[in-house]
Amino acid sequence: MSRLQVSEDDFREAIAEIRHLSPKPGNLYAEGGTDTTPYIIPDFILDYQDGHFQLSLNSYNVPEVRVNRRYMDMIREMVGADGLVREKDKEAIQFVKNKIDSAKWFISAIKQRHDTLMRTMQTILDYQQEYFKDGDKSKLRPMILKDIADRTGLDVSTISRVVNSKYVQTQFGIILLKSLFSEAMQTDSGEEVSSYEIKNILQECIDDEDKRHPLTDETLMDILNGKGYRIAPAHGGQIPRDAGHSRRPAPQTDIAKF
Repeated sequence: MSRLQVSEDDFREAIAEIRHLSPKPGNLYAEGGTDTTPYIIPDFILDYQDGHFQLSLNSYNVPEVRVNRRYMDMIREMVGADGLVREKDKEAIQFVKNKIDSAKWFISAIKQRHDTLMRTMQTILDYQQEYFKDGDKSKLRPMILKDIADRTGLDVSTISRVVNSKYVQTQFGIILLKSLFSEAMQTDSGEEVSSYEIKNILQECIDDEDKRHPLTDETLMDILNGKGYRIAPAHGGQIPRDAGHSRRPAPQTDIAKF
């Protein structure tokens, strides 16, 4: 503040003003205003260099929290040279001690939360290492919440809360952890593959089809079966496709749920 030649009040007022500003002011001129592009701050930073991963919590989301030393000094000031506390200071000391204990509990809770986050993300990284090398979704292994819960020793509900709202920054973009989970499909050889692999095949077929004569659900099912994926007829579901792309009616199958 002395270097800026401003008072503490002016400094705090400037900080408060800056916090109200948009980090992407150009969005104000786009259709939809500031809601056009959500500003996502990743919770984890993942670097991959020379064949090694380095995972860390984003320090922006993990401010350092500690007990103000002033409270400890207050207690020392109220304790006499003989180590005794004057009667009139006993209530004040107890009040300060209670606040310090509450602060320590809060700091411990934050540390436990950070440990839970790192444990969960590290387990997901270990499970999906091939994917995290280059971001190729076809390399994603089938993975459900229970897989991560079993490996971390945490409840499925805890894993669910983490992956539903947390993002990881990678060399190929910012990824919502929830998007990494998928059900398993089995091939004729008995190998388990991620449903993302099925989606990719379907999307390729739809992208290459004659738009005047789109492939039917039955044809798409035959293509998947021909590639060794076990797809059985079922009720309900929709084939993945671009918005507004209508398909020719056909017998419904369960391939759309992937």
